[in-house]
This record gives sequence, C-alpha cells and structure tokens, in this order.
Amino acid sequence: MTAAIEVDDVTVHYGDVLALDRVSLSLEPGRICGLLGMNGSGKSTLFKTVLGLVPTDRGRVRVLGRDGLAARRAGLVGYVPQSEQVDWAFPVRVRDVVMMGRYGHMGGRRRARAADREAVDRALARTDLTDLADRQIGALSGGQRKRAFVARAIAQNADVLLLDEPFAGVDKRSEATIVELLLELRRAGRTLLVSTHDLAQVPTLCDEAILLQRRVIAHGPPEKVLEPDTLLEAFGMHPGEENSWTR
Repeated sequence: MTAAIEVDDVTVHYGDVLALDRVSLSLEPGRICGLLGMNGSGKSTLFKTVLGLVPTDRGRVRVLGRDGLAARRAGLVGYVPQSEQVDWAFPVRVRDVVMMGRYGHMGGRRRARAADREAVDRALARTDLTDLADRQIGALSGGQRKRAFVARAIAQNADVLLLDEPFAGVDKRSEATIVELLLELRRAGRTLLVSTHDLAQVPTLCDEAILLQRRVIAHGPPEKVLEPDTLLEAFGMHPGEENSWTR
C-alpha cells in the first residue's frame, strides 16, 4: 500500500535557524494523526514541507507516491491554515473561499461548472455555513472562519488533508462540527494530519500521534505518545502542565 504521507530524513533551515532535524515518518491512508509539539517545534514547517512550499536541505517527501508540489498541484492534498496566516480584511465571500478548493478541477481558466457549484454547496451544508455563504469572510466568528476553510478542503475532495490548529479559538459548536467532519472524512478513506494543543482530545479523535520538537520524539498510539515520561523527556513537562503548551 502506498503511504499517504512519507517523510524521509528531512532537514529544513530558515537561514541559520534549524526548523526540522532529520524528520522521518509514514502515515497510512484512512487514518487521523495528531501532530503535537510546543510553539516553534516545527509543526507548521512540516505542513509547508509536505505541501512543497518549503525546500528541504536534505531528505524527501512523498504524498501518495508524488512529491509534495506535484501532489498539491494535482489536488491530492488540502490545507487548512492557522487563522494568523489569513488576511481577514480581503473582500471575499465565504462561498468564494470554498470555491477556491475547486480550482484544481477547473483548468487554467477557472470557470466554475455545475459540478463545482454543487460541490461547494455540499461543503457549505456539511459545515453548517449555507446561510453565511454570501458574507465577507472577515465578518465571521473565529469558529465560523475555521469551518469555512474546512469546507474549502472538503470541496477540493483531496485524499490527504493537513489541518493546522483547527480547534484554536473556536466555539464549542464549531469544534463539535469539525470533529464530526474529520471522523466522517476518515470513514470515507481520507488521511488527516491535525496539529493541536488540545492533548485531552487526541486519544478520542486520533488513531495515532506524533510528538515533534524539530525532530520526531515519538510516533505511535496516542496513549503511548502522551505518557508522562515521554512528555517529560521531550519538554521537561510534568503531568498536569499541558496548559503551558499554549503560552
């Protein structure tokens, strides 16, 4: 079986700053993997490397057998960014954001067909955003904004989804909606790599977890990765100190 995501001995620098240090991991199709680590541990860099947005100093990345850039251009991999990476003042409607997920299906002229509009309508309905489809994206609440980008990924119909902090700053309703969507996508055979600071949610949501601190500290079942001794070894964290991850 071809791995959904395969990262082999990858090192990435930003100038003199080491962002990823000989990272290797492999994810099978149809699973949810939690990506854990403190701020600055390399989680967002790993996402950008998988997407082919950041060059590697060494090693290679494969998404469903292709390099990250080719997989992204073929629409095989979708990305839900952190809220801080989005210009919320840009004059674009929620429907337009979701339609961006269909660009890879439209060809060079990017003219939406009936199938594209139907895919967008379905994605809006699944994320409970139909009534907000014509609202400017920046006018939404934090949870609604996050759901809009999840809807974009759903409309894209990608086999691999990368979600960077999808639960940060969202309300309980949006969190529950996103969780149910992720589980639904997994049941449909999609592979999801989800970065999160919410350690309590990982065992119930994720099939496996990766603990990252520029290198892979641990990778396996959530209960093993989240063992107190593992957290202590990785970050000097004692049980009950998980809240320090978000400071």
